Amino acid sequence: MFSKETYIERRKKLKEGFKKEKKSSLILITGNGEASMDYLDNTYDFKQDSSFRYYFGIDRADMFGLIDLDNDKDYIFGYDYTISDVIWMGSQISLKNEAINFGIENTGSYNDLKIFLENNNDKQVHYQPQYRGDNIITLGELLDKTSYEIKNESSEELCYAIANQRNYKSPEEIEKIEAAVNITHAMHLKAMQTAKVGMKEYEVTAKIQEIVLGNHCTNSFPTICSTNGQTLHNHYHGNTLESGRMLLIDCGAKSDSGYCGDMTTTFPVDPKFTPKQAVIYNILIDAYDHAESILKAGITYKEVHLATCFKIAEGLQSLGLIVGDLDEVVTNGVHALFMPHGLGHMMGMDVHDMENFGEVIVGYNGEEKSTQFGLSSLRMGRVLEDGFVFTVEPGIYFIPELIKKWKDEGINSKFLNFEKIEEYLNFGGMRYEGDYVIENGRSRRLGLKMPKTVEEIEAERAKAYTK
Repeated sequence: MFSKETYIERRKKLKEGFKKEKKSSLILITGNGEASMDYLDNTYDFKQDSSFRYYFGIDRADMFGLIDLDNDKDYIFGYDYTISDVIWMGSQISLKNEAINFGIENTGSYNDLKIFLENNNDKQVHYQPQYRGDNIITLGELLDKTSYEIKNESSEELCYAIANQRNYKSPEEIEKIEAAVNITHAMHLKAMQTAKVGMKEYEVTAKIQEIVLGNHCTNSFPTICSTNGQTLHNHYHGNTLESGRMLLIDCGAKSDSGYCGDMTTTFPVDPKFTPKQAVIYNILIDAYDHAESILKAGITYKEVHLATCFKIAEGLQSLGLIVGDLDEVVTNGVHALFMPHGLGHMMGMDVHDMENFGEVIVGYNGEEKSTQFGLSSLRMGRVLEDGFVFTVEPGIYFIPELIKKWKDEGINSKFLNFEKIEEYLNFGGMRYEGDYVIENGRSRRLGLKMPKTVEEIEAERAKAYTK
């Protein structure tokens, strides 16, 4: 993917961070194995652990990367191909020869790793949090720990070290991310130019998937394609597209380089927005544009989130849905009735980059998160810096069950006109999302220009109805 010097330098930086304070330590980074669907040889598409791939490069199953901090040596241990594998898979490069491509001369088998760890059992082993059951079991066997211990004794120090390295994207990484974003752009355009009244959501999803497969990519996460946009992560694709509804598309491509794109668009099922849809959509885009205008190095993403929420509240107040002082509205989290999620998240080799390390580490650099409803779902609140890549995705949703709960329990009732809000109970929800990088202190939206305004989206929708 990159030159072997890139991987050597990445491991060097990781080692330097530990060597300042720690002695007699090993860093063990687990790769992923194959995951079977219904029997051993019938597997889901393989996805390598991103931290393993970041430092050790190899995109094959059952690998372990080890860094010996005391002796400044790097190792890859894992499975090597046999003649039986070659019969089914064709000629394969040996583990030793592949490791050399990433600047590693020391390789061995899984049994060699067991022996190495047994011979170094006086050293502290730092490993990342595990999210796959097989890896929890395997690490337990290697380190003579129970599954409970493996799940609860991962290295926080290693998580901070990796996060505070991977959060800063290099120019060559940004190039790979932008390529994935452009494929994601094409996925959304295809949906806009395809969807028609009477189609099924799965038919639109199939057209999106053509772009994914046609660009030698996988999905960076399961595609959301729903006329029920008020359900934030709705992966059901069985509804019929009906006149008067909106279609929310949240999808992204993960390129063979291992980097992701993530964008959301919402557009009418009909060729044009209804007046009611257009008013709410314009409030959403005004909030998005405001967020974009204040993005820069030095501002906290929590500040950007709250400023965006203020704009949404301001727009909804103009329609009579929210009443009262807007500073009080945002302080009390009233806006979260309509936007119960955070503004965005880090993005890179994972669409929610390194989320297995925890949001406090990746998105807050150790600062405490708010527990207030809505704000507690903000995945990133830290100060923005050069090299950060992240999403901006405000939304406006009318969730009948949530509205009923707040009304029945009197939550923030002095700020809410429930009689007016209930006129929107069948409206659904909308979200708009773009991907950004901070460079030289300023923000830049990644990728090709995406349709955003009512007029731009209607121009694309016209193409679906003129075919």
